[in-house]
Amino acid sequence: MTLPVVLAGVVLVAMSISGTAVALPSIGRDLDTSGSPLNWIVAGYNLAFAAMTLIAGSTADRIGRRRVFIVSALVFTAGFLGTALSPAIVVTDITRIVSGVGGAGIMAAGGAILASSYEGAARNRAFALMGTMAGVGIAVGPTLSGLLISAAGWRGSFAVFTVVGLLVALGGTRARESRTAGADRIDWAGSLLFVAALALLMFALLEAPELGWTHPVVLFTGIAGLVVLIAFGIVQRRSTAPVLAPDLVANRGFLGWSLATLTTSIGFLGVLVFLPTYLQAAAGLSPAAAGLTMLLLTAPVLIMPTVAAALVNKGAPARLLITIALVLVAAGNLWLLTLNADDAVLAVAAPLVMIGVGMGASFGITDGQAMALVHADTVGMAAGFLNTLRGAAEALVIAAYSASLVGLLAAKLGDTSRAAEVGAGRLTDGAESVELDAFTWSWQVTQLGVGLLCLVLSVTVAVLIYSRAVTSRST
Repeated sequence: MTLPVVLAGVVLVAMSISGTAVALPSIGRDLDTSGSPLNWIVAGYNLAFAAMTLIAGSTADRIGRRRVFIVSALVFTAGFLGTALSPAIVVTDITRIVSGVGGAGIMAAGGAILASSYEGAARNRAFALMGTMAGVGIAVGPTLSGLLISAAGWRGSFAVFTVVGLLVALGGTRARESRTAGADRIDWAGSLLFVAALALLMFALLEAPELGWTHPVVLFTGIAGLVVLIAFGIVQRRSTAPVLAPDLVANRGFLGWSLATLTTSIGFLGVLVFLPTYLQAAAGLSPAAAGLTMLLLTAPVLIMPTVAAALVNKGAPARLLITIALVLVAAGNLWLLTLNADDAVLAVAAPLVMIGVGMGASFGITDGQAMALVHADTVGMAAGFLNTLRGAAEALVIAAYSASLVGLLAAKLGDTSRAAEVGAGRLTDGAESVELDAFTWSWQVTQLGVGLLCLVLSVTVAVLIYSRAVTSRST
């Protein structure tokens, strides 16, 4: 019963991440809101998810992984119920943050439950299924949410998530409890500093596109976030029960596999979120046709986790497989530099498949390989760290990608408000050609940056995981 319950929770969390954006237009019309308050429905969830995952994982090690999983599922459910009943955008933003906190606990405690319940090949298969279910949730989230909204309205769609969340919490009572023996202290100072640092940094990145990168609020929160992050590192080194043990980060192999999941998230998410808008504006595709085109990216994520895990279980070197996966992600993003308005679908087909295959393979092996390198007493912390990287990457990539597109468009068109309209896929009558050329150029430059970043991170990952292997053999 343990594996199906954890997988159901993973699907639910992944769907809530990818599917909520579909509801934004309906929520905006119903609550008469737009701009930053509306965007925080997605951003607030991602921020809470990223900030709380590490804390939830460490807490699960100390007070019980099953207990944290059940409580997190209830918190997640309460957030969705509050969103369904929300009378105003402020309430909606708050309840989405609550759901993000619950989603963080589901993912961190769920991963820790699997790591403590399975070993060897069985653990690889369990984490491969976990990656597959995350891929399923990401892939079907927008489509299923759209169908639910069409049938029952946006409030009804959140009500459905509420019911499923309750079922996950109920199923969690059947899982086996586990915890770290003798670890009952919680590093409250470290937890608060970590949340504060991530919140400040993400606020700066999320608000910078609207306020401006030199705005005093953006500069202050960005600098304050870095200062608090440094303070967090100092506190962790002195704490007797750290929320992020320095030894875990110093583990070169674990850090390498963690950076691998960060790299694939960066290379995958920007394309997933922003390419459909370009396809509709440039190629004239309908939303349904654009969604079908994105299956080239998401369909491999449904298949490759199981394939990659099976290869590892049959003796294929995991380090070689992740290297190939990272090369595919980096090369796919760089290949998207050929994106053009004349044959947009043809131009993106092969790169999307490459990125999807690389992302799917990463889903199938990174968590299992990383968790195999940590002590059994810190599996919750390790699972939390991995999912924190994913959650932070999602929020940061969305913010940075949007800022890059709009900033480059503004530089090309000389008009910030016009750039924002074009970036949202709305072209001006009579100026379509000029704006489309600017849109394509901004996409290509942004993709160059993403591709090069993925390439640098891939080299770093290879150095860390291969040097760790050499050290192990020497020892």
